[in-house]
Amino acid sequence: MNNQELHRGLEERHITLMSLGACIGVGLFLGSAQTIELAGPAILVAYVIAGAMMFIIMRALGEMAIQNPVAGSFSRYAQEYLGPLAGFLTGWNYWFLWVVTCMAEITAVGVYMDLWFPDVPRWIWALAALVIMTLVNLITVKAYGEFEFWFALIKIVAIIAMIVIGLMIILFGFGNGGIATGISNLWKHGGFAPNGIKGILMSLQMVMFAYLGIEMLGVTAGEAKNPEKTISRAVNSVFWRILIFYVGALFVIMSIYPWNEIGTSGSPFVMTFEKIGIRQAAGIINFVVLTAALSSCNSGIFSTGRMLFNLAEQNQAPTSLKKVSKSGVPSLAIVLSAAALLIGVILNYLVPEKVFTWVTSISTFGAIWTWAMILLSQLKYRKNLSAEEKAKIKFKAPFWPYGSYIALAFLIMVVILMGFFPDTRIALIVGPLWLLLLVAVYYGKGMNKQ
Repeated sequence: MNNQELHRGLEERHITLMSLGACIGVGLFLGSAQTIELAGPAILVAYVIAGAMMFIIMRALGEMAIQNPVAGSFSRYAQEYLGPLAGFLTGWNYWFLWVVTCMAEITAVGVYMDLWFPDVPRWIWALAALVIMTLVNLITVKAYGEFEFWFALIKIVAIIAMIVIGLMIILFGFGNGGIATGISNLWKHGGFAPNGIKGILMSLQMVMFAYLGIEMLGVTAGEAKNPEKTISRAVNSVFWRILIFYVGALFVIMSIYPWNEIGTSGSPFVMTFEKIGIRQAAGIINFVVLTAALSSCNSGIFSTGRMLFNLAEQNQAPTSLKKVSKSGVPSLAIVLSAAALLIGVILNYLVPEKVFTWVTSISTFGAIWTWAMILLSQLKYRKNLSAEEKAKIKFKAPFWPYGSYIALAFLIMVVILMGFFPDTRIALIVGPLWLLLLVAVYYGKGMNKQ
């Protein structure tokens, strides 16, 4: 059966939890120490500013997704409002971005399983994760949504528990001999912003990387049961979720521990649970981070499959990728994306780790391209509407058009900042080269004449 239709099997609870889970990745559990090192307690400011920019981007996407809920979302909008080349670049770039991100995540699964099964080779776990997540995506979109719901729930419960325990330590001295720690650690060690504005700016590109995946809400639009209700609600709560989960968790961590000591003795989450006498803290957090990696891999296979399906619909990928299975999922597109990830499993053991770090920094460049395309598409979309049509928009982006221009300027600033640091500079070489390769393929295949 090839009915060319994706099933609308994602319910409100799936999309709500997915939007929440998408932006709570492994970065918050293990990578937060690195950003704290750069900016000190002022990292909270970086998360709030970046969060506000992401809210503007998500409202711009939400406006278009509710008016026109399709699979492939921003790639389709770029195609419609900015032209076929922009759609082609955005779709293939997003596919590549998630393949790269998932390569890192399935490798992470192997690393986390090491804690419990040190004698089993890591590649076995990486392969097992890839096979299981691919099968989940091939069953039905509801199966994917169900897995994502529970994965996200585990992460959220862990963070809320950490924030509650942390507040009890800060206010009542719970696990600290009854002595309340207070929040003086936020300014005691060299001030609130020990490295000044420079520290905040340096941390911005890493903070933005933490938000990678939040735009996935748009990709779900083609399979949401009630797009207007579910997407508007999920988009509107993005900023508050960022404040609670990122800013809340980091506020608690930096209040309890001096910022310059965080990361010297393992994950701050493990330290907080151990402080109140939970001896199995390392195992619990390891399980949570494992589900976070599986969740990201699950989302990645979902996104890449939908993006290939959308590109095929636009005649910008092989037409066979338009095939939809009896259960209403783009099966061939999912299998092809999983096959690309298989190369990642192999590459991971052939390529030195430093090169792999460079490849993942390309994800940030890819994400910024995607976010910029969302803003540009929405600006053009509004420009093409008559006053009457503008009045009929169901979910208007606030502060238009100034909000969109401010967010675009912010993204450009982050790209410029990436050029100042050796580890991220490589992304400014590889990212544009990848886009040039796509442009060459586009014109080489004569797609501009279609």
